[in-house]
Amino acid sequence: MPHPDWLTRRPIAHRGLHDMNRTRFENTLSAFDAAVAGNFAIECDVVLSRDGVAMVHHDLTLERLAGDKRAAIDVTSAEMEQMAIGGTADRIPSLAEALARLAGRVGIVIELKGHDDGNTDLVSAVARDLSGYGGPAAIMSFDPWLVAAFPHLAPGIAAGLTAEGETEAEFAAHEQAMHDGISFISYNVDHLPNPFVARARRERGLKAITWTVRTRDQMAVSATHADQITFEGFDPDAP
Repeated sequence: MPHPDWLTRRPIAHRGLHDMNRTRFENTLSAFDAAVAGNFAIECDVVLSRDGVAMVHHDLTLERLAGDKRAAIDVTSAEMEQMAIGGTADRIPSLAEALARLAGRVGIVIELKGHDDGNTDLVSAVARDLSGYGGPAAIMSFDPWLVAAFPHLAPGIAAGLTAEGETEAEFAAHEQAMHDGISFISYNVDHLPNPFVARARRERGLKAITWTVRTRDQMAVSATHADQITFEGFDPDAP
């Protein structure tokens, strides 16, 4: 599995460089444009539409941002592409549309949100979208069945584990992903330091990014115990 060196070069804007959903909303093309303007990498989320398309959206339902109570998996991509986000001009983009907009100008870390244990169609959809993409990109997920599918359905794409936890039982569950060919970890900054992340970096040479960094104090913790931040709500480049 490739090691994405670009992943740690610049801070990663959580769901794009939004303004905490006041006028520029998360996971929108406007938030991605702002991240590019700031030369920040981007973290985004994808869900599967009813017709098998990877759509850039965090929640499994559409109510919070689009005002539609249905689950994303019950809605077609064409319908989602017409849904206004937060009453703005932004609509829910497909991953393919977002990648075309970025055109490789900054790196993108794509978090896959599984809708059903065992269903790996989202991995296949994301892999299709990335197959012809020349820019820096990586995929990751909390969902163990998706992580296990990465090397089989998305070979050659840098893949990571999104994780949290501070107990030995939680660390043991995360260890399984070490056998699934991951090359980085995205870990809850509030659960650092911990022996799992320390071992992964020291013994396996994995890069660790943190989520979601919202304060300078959290940024300092991440700088000590990980390799890069995923941030929102402040400018990490500011003095």
